[in-house]
Amino acid sequence: MWLLRLTWVLAALGTVASSGSDPTTSPPGPASIFADLSPAELRAVRTFLMSRPELGLSPSHGGSLAKNTLFLVELLPPKKRLALRYLDQGGPRPPRHARAVVFFGGQAEPNVTEFSVGPLPQPSSYRVLRFKGGRSIPYTARPMTQLEYELLHLMLAEALTPLRRLLLDATGFWYNSSCSTGSHQRCLTFSDIAPRGLVSGERRTWLVLQRFVEGFFLHPVGLEVLVDHRDPDPRHWAVQQLWYNGHYFSSPRELAERYEQGTLAVAHLPEPPARQLFSSYEPRGRFTTGTPTDVHGAKVCEPQGRRYRLRGNRLEYGGWSLAFRLRSSTGLQLFDLRFNGERVAYEVSVQEALAFYGGHTPAAMQTKYMDAGWGMGSVSYELARGIDCPDTATFVDAHHLYDADGPVRFSRAICVFELPTGVPLRRHFDSDFQGGFHFYAGLEGQALVLRATSTVYNYDYIWDFLLYPNGVMEAKVHATGFIHATFYTPQGRRYGSRVHSHLLGNLHTHLVHYKVDLDIAGTGNSFETMDVSFENISNPWSPGARVPGEPGQGWDTGPHPTPAPTDCARPRTDPALVPCRYHLAVTRHHENEPSSSSIYAQNEPWEPLVNFESFLRDNETIEDQDLVAWVTVGFLHVPHAEDIPNTATPGNAVGFFLRPFNFFDEDPSVASLSPVIIRPLDPPTFSQLEVQRWTPASPGPCVSPEPFTYNGTYREE
Repeated sequence: MWLLRLTWVLAALGTVASSGSDPTTSPPGPASIFADLSPAELRAVRTFLMSRPELGLSPSHGGSLAKNTLFLVELLPPKKRLALRYLDQGGPRPPRHARAVVFFGGQAEPNVTEFSVGPLPQPSSYRVLRFKGGRSIPYTARPMTQLEYELLHLMLAEALTPLRRLLLDATGFWYNSSCSTGSHQRCLTFSDIAPRGLVSGERRTWLVLQRFVEGFFLHPVGLEVLVDHRDPDPRHWAVQQLWYNGHYFSSPRELAERYEQGTLAVAHLPEPPARQLFSSYEPRGRFTTGTPTDVHGAKVCEPQGRRYRLRGNRLEYGGWSLAFRLRSSTGLQLFDLRFNGERVAYEVSVQEALAFYGGHTPAAMQTKYMDAGWGMGSVSYELARGIDCPDTATFVDAHHLYDADGPVRFSRAICVFELPTGVPLRRHFDSDFQGGFHFYAGLEGQALVLRATSTVYNYDYIWDFLLYPNGVMEAKVHATGFIHATFYTPQGRRYGSRVHSHLLGNLHTHLVHYKVDLDIAGTGNSFETMDVSFENISNPWSPGARVPGEPGQGWDTGPHPTPAPTDCARPRTDPALVPCRYHLAVTRHHENEPSSSSIYAQNEPWEPLVNFESFLRDNETIEDQDLVAWVTVGFLHVPHAEDIPNTATPGNAVGFFLRPFNFFDEDPSVASLSPVIIRPLDPPTFSQLEVQRWTPASPGPCVSPEPFTYNGTYREE
């Protein structure tokens, strides 16, 4: 554990409104300074920038890459000092501004530029935003777009023409231009790997060819293709190498010739079944006990209604209050987190999710995913009532303008619900050791959950923030979805498990980075660690005797990063991966250090725009300062057959707690009116009991009779 001036403890957790869309039409009060941009604000920013002739912007979709396009618009949060002046001192309300990312591809030297646009709701000006150090953003560092994928599909269809006979013979499927336009009958598709190259400035991507069937991530066909697509003009793109069934080839023609000559080891794949495909969710097999699974299981209910309040982006529950947003770039972000009116943290937010792979194929050995570069906040698809969130949950829509020509509405992207934990928050049975008891008391365990998901292609991340009535906050992420798998070869067994006939589940490490800007009783905080050691002391009540192993406390005043996981500890780790070297790092708050990563780190990990190491190497004091804790949690995933069809959530969750430590005079959950106290009135017979409670004696029926519904669409408005 780490101590924050005997107040809130940051502890690592190892692996282990209405029900409609928007509770209110406009966020009321101070929390709204942190609210995501509304569809009207997103449209206003886009309209304003598109009208500026000096920017020369074109629509994102269609046409060529050699044009200037608006890629991303999201809230640019106010500077902390301005927000605190407004929240705490009655100062002026900070004006709302947007962060806009523009790809300038239609000029002699393409680049990416970020702008601050405002004030909202009617923007009238913009200015350039700079990263710490003032570096410009290379064009090759930009995230992929739908247009670039479409052009890759077309280029690949043409490049693979010589392999038509081989692919039809080996797989029964084929890759052609119609596959990229919505016709998926017996088509091949691909998954792309990143980083896209080996040195700064490259944009060379390994593509893994797969059968386009349900769960295509688990259907590689043994062909991987390296494409150089650095030039904005697709006519200059080229296939540089291929890997097929354990061997490298310099061109599609060379591979085709080897096949025609009969000297190629062809990997013939069986025809996929029409029903109960191994990568599908269709039921198959049976449980031997015969207990029913064709009826509904246990459900969450709210017998007397909701015990939380959601107004816009402000959430209240028991002693807790906070503002939240779902930023398109990186996901859930909490602001102004308070307990009983006193601020605990100014910001708690997801920064980055990383996954490092090992493997024998070129794609597998190259894979180091940094999911902020894939817009992990923007892939917040609809949550299913009763599955992703309880039936009782309140759902909130999200609107993103990410690689789109207008706001896109993601229905039910966020949910809020109170969750019975299944274990008492606290309890005690006070035995009389004669067959009876003096009293029993217990407080049922419940927590409020704020949840969103990110489906970053194959993987699904379930992001939770849990608020407990005793002043504890938990941040947790579950990993599920399809494993990132490659074609099985005997050499690949060193790097994973054979999970199906032609499928290797590649060994990988998941790491998630959080920002925790703690403001415990103000911004002047210090960081200390507490170490517990054992000491031998003389027994004061028995001369000559010793008391072995007596625990004692020692105090230390600096961060001590624990050993880093896997790839992060290697000397040649890419600089963009530096945050994962530290389980915990503590720095001073600086306005020019808002995040530990960026959307550009995935495609420019060698010379990253955000150099997290510089946050730590400035040799600043962290005593009585405005401090930020940067927390990394993660786990090693050794795939196994039980990851088919999807990785299950049990055992694949990590997170951390914020816990009060001598901050309150007692457990603050004593303010709850939910405990039950039972005392015998006539011991030792125990025929009469006094049951003391402050809630109704019976919860009553509480399950909604409404049928299950789901839509799943997300569209521009």
